[in-house]
Amino acid sequence: MSVETIVHVVRHGEVHNPKGILYGRLPGFGLSVTGRAQADTVARTLADHDIAVVIASPLQRAQETAEPIAEQHGLGVRTDENLIEAGNTFEGLRVSVGDGALRKPRHWWKLRDPFTPSWGEPYLQVAHRMLAAVNKARVEAAGREAVLVSHQLPVWTLRRFLQGQRLWHDPRQRQCSLASLTSLVYRGDTLVDIVYSEPAGGSDPTVHGA
Repeated sequence: MSVETIVHVVRHGEVHNPKGILYGRLPGFGLSVTGRAQADTVARTLADHDIAVVIASPLQRAQETAEPIAEQHGLGVRTDENLIEAGNTFEGLRVSVGDGALRKPRHWWKLRDPFTPSWGEPYLQVAHRMLAAVNKARVEAAGREAVLVSHQLPVWTLRRFLQGQRLWHDPRQRQCSLASLTSLVYRGDTLVDIVYSEPAGGSDPTVHGA
């Protein structure tokens, strides 16, 4: 009988971002007070799970989300570059509706192709690197559970890829709240279920807490 392995793909908690910019891969964006509380909530939620490994994106907000989860199980946090936020040419700018960079015509050309997309890392590339991180952790944690901490767009792109859905999408419809878990259930090498949960509650996918 095939062993069951679960890979929990966690979105990091809320980020301290008073200027409301799209920070992408910029350094220096850590969790807010609320974000730290969300990370602690996830740690408590997973406290009685058989966690074998905790791995995070190299970005500060993901590392800080992973820390209390790892501590709960006497583990260290490892880093996998494949879990990093998607590249985005709007990084460092305000891009919310009604203000910011999108009001300026010089930025409009970046939006010419929503399917790849033209403003950032190709969705398919994001999906492939995320799946590589998942498969590596699944093999290592065989018969137990693994935790991977990443970011909203990579997590949602991975889920759509695994569900056989088109990768381009409306960002307002992402089901990937702050500190949420997208749990991938495997029997042997076969994905048999995807379970989504929000231990820290829901959040607006359009707000730049990504």
